[in-house]
Amino acid sequence: MNAQKRDFGQAVAHAAAWPGKLAGWLILPIIFCVLAAVLGGLFRVSILLEWEEPILLFDTSLTVMSLSEMQWHLFAIMTMLGIGYALHEDRHVRVDVFYAKFSPKGRALVNIIGDIFLLLPLCYFVADFALPFVEMAYKSGEQSDYDGLTHRYLVKAILPIGFVLLAIIGLGRIYHHARVLRDKSPQAATSSKGS
Repeated sequence: MNAQKRDFGQAVAHAAAWPGKLAGWLILPIIFCVLAAVLGGLFRVSILLEWEEPILLFDTSLTVMSLSEMQWHLFAIMTMLGIGYALHEDRHVRVDVFYAKFSPKGRALVNIIGDIFLLLPLCYFVADFALPFVEMAYKSGEQSDYDGLTHRYLVKAILPIGFVLLAIIGLGRIYHHARVLRDKSPQAATSSKGS
């Protein structure tokens, strides 16, 4: 039971970071979209495929414009989900002038303060600010004006989803780093990296 309790923060952060690890594979469809859009433009083809029944995002055709938009939407998804993964793996940008010289418990304290006073408020405000835009895009049926993608609310929803996952990872990190501060054993002091 104690081992489960000790790893709770890491387990929560790991579960929330998993979509970011998976999102790294979106680079392959991004490359395909870029390549197809470039080739379509090179051969002056605007409509690549057509069908009768509308499908999600593409309506009744696959166009060069829809592929151009899709690459940006996939990049947004990869970025928003990847931010949490980078934080979880402790690969985010950090100014290490003083941080690197701190003890493991000092680094844990810096991480707790940063997560509570910077990360969590940022996540709350961005997610709260983005939700009305998602709702408006959904209610209005927002789509591209230039024969691109439909259902724009789906890509806009990635912003609050990404920041909610980031907040969950932040909470897991806070729990983990608080455990590092409380623990008296030397092994726990060396495990303050990441979450």
